[in-house]
Amino acid sequence: MKHLISIGDLDRASAIELLDTSSRMVATQERQMRKLPTLVGTTVVNLFMEDSTRTRISFEAAAKRLSADVINFSAKGSSISKGESLKDTALTLRAMGADAVVVRAPSSGAAHKLAHSGWIDVPIINAGDGTHQHPTQALLDTFTLRRHLGGEQKQGECSGSVDGSGLDGLHVVVVGDIMHSRVARSNVQLMTLLGAHVTLVAPPSLVPVGADVWPCDVLYDLDEAIALQPDAVMMLRVQRERMLGGGYFPSAAEYTRRLQLTTERAHRLPEHAIVMHPGPMNRGFEIAGGVADGRRSVIVEQVAAGVSVRMAVLFHLLASNAREES
Repeated sequence: MKHLISIGDLDRASAIELLDTSSRMVATQERQMRKLPTLVGTTVVNLFMEDSTRTRISFEAAAKRLSADVINFSAKGSSISKGESLKDTALTLRAMGADAVVVRAPSSGAAHKLAHSGWIDVPIINAGDGTHQHPTQALLDTFTLRRHLGGEQKQGECSGSVDGSGLDGLHVVVVGDIMHSRVARSNVQLMTLLGAHVTLVAPPSLVPVGADVWPCDVLYDLDEAIALQPDAVMMLRVQRERMLGGGYFPSAAEYTRRLQLTTERAHRLPEHAIVMHPGPMNRGFEIAGGVADGRRSVIVEQVAAGVSVRMAVLFHLLASNAREES
C-alpha cells in the first residue's frame, strides 16, 4: 500500500492487518512512556484545505507519538486562500522535504490527484475529500465495533478485542444524511468488506442516486431498522447548513420526530448493541443527549481510537514500506 486514498485501496487481509496494528498501538498508549521512536527523522505534513478539529489533532498526535516532525498547513491565511493551485502547493511540500502528506479537501478527488499527479512522490493519506471518502474514519469506526462486538458475537455480553477477525455476522445501521456523507460511503465499503451487514436509514431526499447498487440495504424508517435488532447504530451529523436550506426535509422538528435516536428508541435495541457517532454531534437533533452520554455510547472511544488507528496507518505507509524497500 503506497497511499490510503479510499477503502478501495484495501482488501480484507490488509484491512485486518491495519486493525490488528491499531490494537498493538493502543497497547503502547497505555504505557507510561507513550512515544515510540518509529518515525524519527521523518516529516508529516497535515494539509487541511477544509476546517477540522478532531481529524487534524488526531493525525498530529499520531505522528508525534511515532516521533515524526509535524507541519500543519491550513488553507486559511496560506497561499491556497490566495489562489495557489494544488500543483504549486504540492511542489512547495516537496521542496520542504515532506515524507508523507495528510490531505483534507472540500473537493472530491483532491487526494487522488495529489497521489497520482507526479508532483510529489510520497505517501498521501486522505483525511476526507468532499462527499467522496474518509478512510481513516471508517477504520476507527470499524476498530471500535470490532473491539466491542468482534465477529459473530451477536448475543449477550460484548466480546472485547478480537484480533485477526473481521465483522462477520454483525448488523450495523447507519442513520442520517447519507447523501453528503463521505463517512457513510467509506463505512459501507469497509464494514461489508469485513463481513458485516449494513443498513442505511435516511429520508428519500437524503439517499444519493446510485445507493441502490451499494452492498447494503436502504430503509426510510428508523423504527423499522431498530425492529431488525441491529448490533450497532451509527448516527451521522445532520448537515443542517445543507439540509434545511436546500429543501431536503420540511423542518428540523419533522426530522427529529422521524429519525432522531431518542432514549425510547435506544431502549428497544438489543442489550449488547452500541451507539456510535463520527462527530461532531448535534445534541438534541439527530441524537438525544441522554443517548450520547448513555451506557451504550462508544462515541468518546471512537475519538480515542482515532489516534491509534492513524498511528497504524502512518506506520504501514512509512515504517513498513521503508523496511520493505531496504
